[in-house]
Amino acid sequence: TQDTMKAAIKYPPMAATTNAPMVFISCPCLIFGNAAQYRKIIVNYQRTLPPTPSQYGSKGDQHQDSEADSYPSRYTCPANKETAVRIILTLLITCLSAIETIRADYQATTLATGLNYPWSMMQVAPSSGLIATRAGDLLLIDLNTGETTPVSGGPATYVASQGGYFDLSLHPQFTENKRVYLALADGTPDANGTAIYSGTLNDNQLIDMTRIFRVSPDKDTPAHYGGKLAWLEDGTLLLTTGDGFEYREAPQDPASQLGKILRMTDEGEPAADNPMAEQGFPYLYSLGHRNPQGLAVDPNTGTIWMHEHGPRGGDELNRVSPGANYGWPATSFGINYSGAKISPLTSYEGIEDPALYFTPSIGPSHLLIYQGEQFPEWQGQLFISTLVDQDVKRVTTDAFGATLEESLFSDFDARIRAIVEDDQGALYLLTDSDDGSIIKIERSGSPVS
Repeated sequence: TQDTMKAAIKYPPMAATTNAPMVFISCPCLIFGNAAQYRKIIVNYQRTLPPTPSQYGSKGDQHQDSEADSYPSRYTCPANKETAVRIILTLLITCLSAIETIRADYQATTLATGLNYPWSMMQVAPSSGLIATRAGDLLLIDLNTGETTPVSGGPATYVASQGGYFDLSLHPQFTENKRVYLALADGTPDANGTAIYSGTLNDNQLIDMTRIFRVSPDKDTPAHYGGKLAWLEDGTLLLTTGDGFEYREAPQDPASQLGKILRMTDEGEPAADNPMAEQGFPYLYSLGHRNPQGLAVDPNTGTIWMHEHGPRGGDELNRVSPGANYGWPATSFGINYSGAKISPLTSYEGIEDPALYFTPSIGPSHLLIYQGEQFPEWQGQLFISTLVDQDVKRVTTDAFGATLEESLFSDFDARIRAIVEDDQGALYLLTDSDDGSIIKIERSGSPVS
């Protein structure tokens, strides 16, 4: 389809396993059958390239010129040569698109609709999940039928713009203690911040829900909260925090908890061996973050992966190390929404480079490291749900960095807020709207060998 080809052109698959005779048959058919669409495809391909310097305004010219070497064909090829190159690329990528289409072997079921911005879901029983919506609702969902039941006892939250309920996480000993953790926007318009509440799930109610941590200092903006949770193997809890949008310098200030990853005990106390505890910053684990909305720990290696929103371009995927600085706003691959440059630097000594960055922005919203059995070929790989591209990026990693392999699940035409998995290896997509859905993804054929 045209949508499949658009996705393939923007993020061409880098590897595929398929049946060779079928490819030789299907590729010419697809090419000639879609000849009338080539002009549209080329236009879509051109849209993914960076703007010309003139499109940024005077303050953006110098920044874009410094990156021009990365896009020589964009600025130096004659028009006829550029057109020829694009047509060749289109034909090649259309063939790759055919290969990827042959690989598709999943089925999708819409379990639930009418949810008010579902932002997080965790499996709490073999056939039951707990959902948190940004609007401040908690729901149990039957993972087979999609039936939902309200959960009482949730804390009050500041619902405005990006504020509300953010992330759910279960205590490492949840099967014994039934303890649930919820990150949310806490406070008032003039004084709010990211906070963590914890309580016990008892059937369809939360008991003894208590605030165990709140980010300091307060801010007066309803944006860039971060608010993602993840557990380390030693039982300590990580929390991401954003820069509050208007507090851009805070991520480089270790005395501020804005724009950081923080590490604490399950009771909200600072972990004793945090990297900057002796300097007087007991919670700080890493700094230099803008708005990190993806956080996951690889259960096999212990590696911490995090992604964050850039401004206009420059979304990042980072491998997190204790005490490391990830640059914002001193370094960035993005620019201001106005077109003005943020920093002349994309890299600097003492600052960690991203494992992967995205320009234009994809709007990364959630991070999953897949561990299930239904799609064994994906085990250990990263899945990044997106709001702008409205798909899921599949990313492979190694000791040297990360590689974007393909885009998945773009056929739903929806902003995807989160992707989660259950203990059977099925995936669930949470769509981001006031009529949000839960979409279940299951394998419909044999695993790819």
